[in-house]
Amino acid sequence: METKNQYDDRYLKAKNRVHDIKGFYSNLTSFIIVNLIFLFINLNYSPDHLWFYWPLMWWGLGVIFHGLKVYNCFPIFNKEWEKQKVKEYMDKEKSKNEKWQ
Repeated sequence: METKNQYDDRYLKAKNRVHDIKGFYSNLTSFIIVNLIFLFINLNYSPDHLWFYWPLMWWGLGVIFHGLKVYNCFPIFNKEWEKQKVKEYMDKEKSKNEKWQ
């Protein structure tokens, strides 16, 4: 039988995952709306000098990286990598402390 602690851990992980996905969709929505406004402003007030694509490009790159992180497509920055690095540093610290005792 599953303990309450295991259920709580699974619940917290699921809740954090939903929070991360919600943050990504908020970022994506803001990106689309703001860049449409930039496009409108650029085409109406200075159509001979197109600048709207600069924020579109750089913010878009950020949105792509955000999405890759949220959906665990980054092999370096996913949760397992974080756990492995934390364990590695804890082991190093433990061995250093044992060496000096």
